[in-house]
Amino acid sequence: MNKNLYIETYGCQMNIADSEVIASVMAEHGYSQVQDITRAGIILINTCSIRENAEQKIWNRLKEIRSLKRKNRKIIVGLTGCMAERLKEELLEKELIIDIIAGPDAYRDLPALAKEAENGRKAVNITLSRCETYSDISPAYDENGGISAFIPIMRGCNNMCSYCVVPYVRGAERSRDPDSILKEAGDLVRRGFREITLLGQNVDSYKYISGNQVTEFHHLIEKVAMTDRLLRVRFTTSHPKDISQELLRTIARNENICRHIHLPVQSGSSRILQLMNRGYTREDYFSRISAIRNIIPDCSISTDIITGFCTETEEDHEETLSLMKWAEFDFAYMFRYSERPGTRAARRLKDDVPEEIKLRRLNEIISLQNSLSKKSKRHDIGKVFEVLTEGFSKRSADSLTGRTSQNKVVVFPGSGKKKGDYVNVLIEDCTSATLKGRII
Repeated sequence: MNKNLYIETYGCQMNIADSEVIASVMAEHGYSQVQDITRAGIILINTCSIRENAEQKIWNRLKEIRSLKRKNRKIIVGLTGCMAERLKEELLEKELIIDIIAGPDAYRDLPALAKEAENGRKAVNITLSRCETYSDISPAYDENGGISAFIPIMRGCNNMCSYCVVPYVRGAERSRDPDSILKEAGDLVRRGFREITLLGQNVDSYKYISGNQVTEFHHLIEKVAMTDRLLRVRFTTSHPKDISQELLRTIARNENICRHIHLPVQSGSSRILQLMNRGYTREDYFSRISAIRNIIPDCSISTDIITGFCTETEEDHEETLSLMKWAEFDFAYMFRYSERPGTRAARRLKDDVPEEIKLRRLNEIISLQNSLSKKSKRHDIGKVFEVLTEGFSKRSADSLTGRTSQNKVVVFPGSGKKKGDYVNVLIEDCTSATLKGRII
């Protein structure tokens, strides 16, 4: 069998980390990862089900892969991740080219599933686990000059937001052994990585109990930060109902924990937040933002916003806009609501906001956020930031690009500097998306 493995990843940072676990599992059984899909003997599409358009991209991609399968029937095509978990029956019926379906907790079983597919049988494992964290697997990180890596610290979610499929496709929340996280962080530092992002659906609820010892998220992130003081540490995602004062104080006293918090608000209306089952009110969110500003004054804050959720009125929409103006988010991920089958909202609430209204409200939110983002960047003009160089700018081979601790992209002339260098950059100009400066 051709043991060249091609992995294509869709969705969030967690999926990128999962693809690295998949590559490692397969490598132990003799598979070699390739970047050219035409050389592959096995193609794995690592999928996302969070939003409808994410799934549509994958359906479209499968249509493109059919031609490869027609030319070589020995190629094995597999779907892994959330979409595999959610749509097993539909995938098997609609896409005859699919040989393997593996859910997020079945990656260890992929070599056996591949062998079953070799023998001409459809191979499926979508069993969800209450304990799988892949903590003993060393992910197949990019060894070709990679400087940033993701470390999942937990899997699953217990929040049960009414619009969200994650608890159904990734299972119940479970935290990973902190010793395995610290070992992985240490290994990455020794390999030359300069930045680590700790991942979880809700990192603030991380809790690992071993005997009488309890490790919570603020304990964990400080231990990771102490691995090497030249290592930058990021994390995502926080939850407004769970983010703690202890975490904020931990960030404030550790310079290498980045000054950026992603705190999804989803809506500025307390009524909509209750329907979403988010567990906090508009006023609660205000208090969290105020705490961040007070304890970490130089912290940037980003968010997620969903517009057009069930029963959302113009008044609810205006409350979202007013919250955005007050919070002055540095950047945001903004979406119009798309009903996800099987969720509490799909079962109990009517998706009753017309698409044209959703689109108009989304455009208003995007327009406002663009102005807020530009305002945020303008405030940085004249300041000096330490930037971790990530490589050459896409627009100019004479310029380098990197990010500040606040997760803002900076472009600057970089003569003599290289990927992985820390440089001090004076900000001289900006767009709504990018800071521009020069090394001093």
